[in-house]
Amino acid sequence: MIDIRPVANTIGRLTAVFGAMMALPALVDWWAGDPHWQVFLESGLICGIAGALVALATRGSGARALALEQAFLLTAGVWLVLPLAGALPFVMGQPHASLTDAMFEAMSGVTTTGTTVFPELDGLPLGTHLWRAILQWSGGLGIVIVAMIFLPAMRIGGMQFFRSEGFDTLGKIMPRAGEIAAEMTRIYILITVACALTYAALGMTGYEAVVHALTTCSTGGFSNLDASFGAFIGPLELASCVFMILAAIPFIRMVQALYGDVVPLWRDSQIRAFLTVLATIILIIVLYRTLLLGQENLGDILRETTFNVVTIATGTGFASTDVTWWGYMPFALLIIAGLIGGCTGSTCCSIKVFRYQVLLRAVEAQIRRMQSPHRVAHPRLEGRRLDGEVVNSVMAFFTMFILSFGLLIVALALTGLHPRTALTAAWTAIANIGPVWGPEVTANGSVVEFPATAKWLMIAGMYVGRLELLAVYVLFLPRFWRQ
Repeated sequence: MIDIRPVANTIGRLTAVFGAMMALPALVDWWAGDPHWQVFLESGLICGIAGALVALATRGSGARALALEQAFLLTAGVWLVLPLAGALPFVMGQPHASLTDAMFEAMSGVTTTGTTVFPELDGLPLGTHLWRAILQWSGGLGIVIVAMIFLPAMRIGGMQFFRSEGFDTLGKIMPRAGEIAAEMTRIYILITVACALTYAALGMTGYEAVVHALTTCSTGGFSNLDASFGAFIGPLELASCVFMILAAIPFIRMVQALYGDVVPLWRDSQIRAFLTVLATIILIIVLYRTLLLGQENLGDILRETTFNVVTIATGTGFASTDVTWWGYMPFALLIIAGLIGGCTGSTCCSIKVFRYQVLLRAVEAQIRRMQSPHRVAHPRLEGRRLDGEVVNSVMAFFTMFILSFGLLIVALALTGLHPRTALTAAWTAIANIGPVWGPEVTANGSVVEFPATAKWLMIAGMYVGRLELLAVYVLFLPRFWRQ
C-alpha cells in the first residue's frame, strides 16, 4: 500500500505557499484603491489554513525520500490541487466565474497553456491579472523542476536519458535535487527580471512589463489586454522573441553557462535543432507571404512572422495578428511548429525536440539494419548510445500522444464544436499552446462560449499534456495501487 503522507505533506506545504502568494495581488488591488483586494485576502487565508492543516497532520513524513510510486502521485496531485486553489479568487471575486470557468482559467494558468475563458480582460482588476500571471510563472518553474528531477527517475517519455547528467534525485541523492532546483530557480528569476526591465525600457508600463514578463518567461501567454501582444507592435515583439527562446532552451545549460561553462550550451543538439526549425518555418512563411501572396513591406512581414512563429513553437501563445489570414500553408506550418515544441528541461510544452531526435535516430538505425541484417546498429544521440529503454519510452509517448490528441478531437467535436474549433482546441490543450481558432471563439481569443463539457475536456487535455501523459495514465492501472 502506498503511503500518501509524504505526498500530502508536500502538497499541503505548496498549497500554503500558494495562499501566501495571493498577498501580492491583494497588495496591488489595495494600492490601486480597489476593494477587490479582500477577495485575495480571503482566498489566501483559506488556502493557507487548509494547506497548513494538511502539512501539520502529516508532519514528520515530508523529509522522507520518495518512492517511485509516491513521485508519480505527487506530480499528478500537485497539478490537480494547485489549480483548485488558484481558482478560488476567480469564483469569489471578479469575474465571478463559475466553477467550470474558474477551474479552466486556473488550469490553463498552472499548465502554462494560456487559453482564456474570460470574455473581457481589459476591465478586470489589476490583482486578477497579476494572479493569472503568477499562476503561469509558478507553473513554468514547477515544470522545469519536475522535468529535470522527477521525470528522469520516473522514466517518462525517454527522460531517463538525462539521468547520467546527475538528475537522478530519488532516494539518497535528494540533496542534489535541492541544489539543482535552486540553481534553475535562480536562472528563472534572472531571466524574468531582465525581461521585465527590457519591456519597461521599450515602452510598457511597469505593471504591464511585470505581467508580461511573468507570462513570457513561463511560455504561458496570458495578457492583461484583450489585444494581447497586438498592443505592442514593434521592438517589443522582437524583445519578446528573445526571452521566449531563452525560456525554451534547457535551463540546466544556462546554469552551466552561468558558472562559466558555455560549451554545452553551444553543443547541445536540441538547441541547434530547435533554432533550425524556427528559422526554417519563419523563412518558408515569409517567402510564401511575399512571393505567393504578394504582400509588401518585408520588414513588417519578417517581424510579424517571427513573433507569431516563436510564440506558437514555444507554446507561449501570445497573439499580435490573426494568422489565419496568412493562408492554409502557413497555418499548417504553425500547427506543426506547436506540435514540435521547444527543448526538454525548459518551460516549453508539447512533444519537444529531444523526442523527435530519438525517433529519427531510431528510424535511421532500423534502416541500417534492413540494409545490413548482420550489422550491429545502435541509435546514438550527442555521441551517447540510446538504449532500448529510452527508445521504447519515447515510442510509447508518441503513441499515447497521438491517441490522446485524436480522441480529444473527436470528443470535442461531439460536444457540437465546429471541426476546426475542435481540432485547434485539442491541439492547444494537449500541447499546452494557447490559441484556438474557430467560429465559437470570441474576438479576444476566449472560449467562454464553449459548452461546459468541452471546457472540462480541455481541462483534462491540459492536465495530462503538461504532465507528459504517462505520468497521469499510470495512476489508472490497478497494479499501481497494489504496491
